[in-house]
Amino acid sequence: MDLTLPALPRPTLRRALPALADRPSLLAAATVLLVCVPAGEKDVTAAVHVTAADVASLALVALTAVNLLRGRLPAITRTTGVLFGGIAAAAAVATVGSIDPATSLTGFVRLTQVFVLVPVAVLCALRDRTDQRLVLGSFVLAALIQGVVGANQYLTRTGASYTGQPIRAVGTFGALDIMAMSTVVSYGLLAALALALGERGEGGNARLRRAMFAAAAFLVLPLAVSFSRGSWIATGVAATVLLLRADARLLVRGAVLGLAAAVVLVGGLGLGASGVTERLSSIGSVSAAPDQSVSDRYDLWATAGRIWQDHPVHGAGPKAFPELRDSHAPLRLSSGSDAADSTIGFQREPLLSPHNMYFLVLSEQGLIGITAYAALFLALLLGCLRHRRDTVLAALALLTWVLVDFLYADIGGTTTVLTSVVLGLAARAALQGAAGPEPAGSDGRAMPL
Repeated sequence: MDLTLPALPRPTLRRALPALADRPSLLAAATVLLVCVPAGEKDVTAAVHVTAADVASLALVALTAVNLLRGRLPAITRTTGVLFGGIAAAAAVATVGSIDPATSLTGFVRLTQVFVLVPVAVLCALRDRTDQRLVLGSFVLAALIQGVVGANQYLTRTGASYTGQPIRAVGTFGALDIMAMSTVVSYGLLAALALALGERGEGGNARLRRAMFAAAAFLVLPLAVSFSRGSWIATGVAATVLLLRADARLLVRGAVLGLAAAVVLVGGLGLGASGVTERLSSIGSVSAAPDQSVSDRYDLWATAGRIWQDHPVHGAGPKAFPELRDSHAPLRLSSGSDAADSTIGFQREPLLSPHNMYFLVLSEQGLIGITAYAALFLALLLGCLRHRRDTVLAALALLTWVLVDFLYADIGGTTTVLTSVVLGLAARAALQGAAGPEPAGSDGRAMPL
């Protein structure tokens, strides 16, 4: 699908460019929203996929580099440099020692974009609370767009195939990117919930609080009819962490309200009743009686472990897993997963990754890589736990979602760039905590790097 952008008049560009330079968080928000632009059906085996969101993220990186060179932004702290630099160094070592350095080079570029350049650019762009709320608001807006499309797909039976029926909500992403809509909706739900919690108490904006609670409540429906067990689990864990950190009493109230809503929607109105109930019950059987998709995941994890055993220090190299999969996988592993909707018909998609980010890093980047990622994730998580502001709570919830989701998924697809934005938000919150206690009377609106 060709992406055609309208030409802007020169006066408009002259006004827009200084605005972006003064508030680069606009580009970070644009990156989130442009994920919603349909990219068309794509070949999942292709080495490179460039989306509108990727272009916006790279524009943000370029703008950040210019601002840093011109001295318009504070220098990156040593801790930030070490943590993100470790990721780049691990990927470089794995690429040099790869079984196929030419193929791994594209993987190195992608890893550097997703886990280093874009997160650092987002970190630099979030200079105050307004910037943070702007980006969080873009998550909510993107989720509402996808949620409306997804809910309509379920209600009109125009979604992807699930148990032989076209009822699975996939938003604008299509059946070949089956997890994308649930990812966007999950992020928006958590961001809305965190922003609503931040408006409680004296001085809070009641209208904004009600709007965010309403948005979070609506997003439960498209998330449910995405039939994504992984997104359900990650969202449940992240929401629990968010509520515990904000106010433990809210967790009990939220559980009661959630149960009541489920009874009304599923039991009373019958929305997704059979599919949701069946999918929920299957979560409890993933160890005793796993279905084919879960069984394939277990086999892919074992395959990644065997690859790591052959390349323990620096791994086999970025993008090496598909090449080594067949020689290390058990014979019972499926040849691929099924995908079907009204646009693509029925397709069999190859299993090109272990569907676990930690096993992917271990197999392709070895002990050096997994150590670098563990250091980054742990530092961000501990840093986010130090404060309770709405923006920090949102970063904590989104980071928790990513870390849980990485247990049974990895990067890939249209929404990968959103992981970068989440890491940037988390890095901003973690550095805020690392800067020391706030001065007395601070409202948290100025957060220097």
